[in-house]
Amino acid sequence: MKYNEISHFSHLQHKLKFEYTEFPFKCDGCKEVGIGSRYRCATCDFDLHMHCALPSSSITHPFYTKCSFQFLSRPPGDTPRFCNACEKDVTGFVYHCKSCGFDLHPCCAKLPMMLDDGDVKLYLYRKVSAACHKCGRKGRSWSYRSTCKKYNLHVACVREMLMESWHDIYVGRGKGRRLETRIPSLKNTLHTHHKKSKGKVQKCCEIAGLAVQFIISALLGDPTTLIAGVIGSLMSRA
Repeated sequence: MKYNEISHFSHLQHKLKFEYTEFPFKCDGCKEVGIGSRYRCATCDFDLHMHCALPSSSITHPFYTKCSFQFLSRPPGDTPRFCNACEKDVTGFVYHCKSCGFDLHPCCAKLPMMLDDGDVKLYLYRKVSAACHKCGRKGRSWSYRSTCKKYNLHVACVREMLMESWHDIYVGRGKGRRLETRIPSLKNTLHTHHKKSKGKVQKCCEIAGLAVQFIISALLGDPTTLIAGVIGSLMSRA
């Protein structure tokens, strides 16, 4: 077997080959959008996030110190379930804690506790008291917050931006569209929660915009400098 190929229980027909893409794809494991590194069967148009292709059988998480999350190929039971990190439905691969009933998408379970590019440093919190730059509300899902505590973004809100901007990916359309049309726009999303001067609002939104691009990269399963740079350069045109 080649070093860049794997066999996977979810796709026994063919081996999956590692590749890197700057275009979004829908993961056939967790059913969520991805970008960057993936394992793919080109013959069957079958894709898996890195985290879904090479999962751990069980994990722990610092937010849930009493939990042990087991990897499952489908959500347990017959009732709808949601991810405790991003609040979105769980419809495929999942990390599940049987004793507490908590669920995490594989990419959400692997979200870095800190994102740092040298200029902007963000820390992941289970809950914060400050309002989110996107929705203006407190509480809700996990959040990334800047060191200065002025910039806060719900993981759920960033995922909603992806859902809104990449709807065609989820319904299987738009494969011929340019990447620019698939990147979430920050227009009219960050200004409404500030009553500062125009210059301060612009600076605030620029920093919050950097935060969004880092969180997007992490949510999509590939928090790399290249992907963050691609998303950042395109978002700057919005």
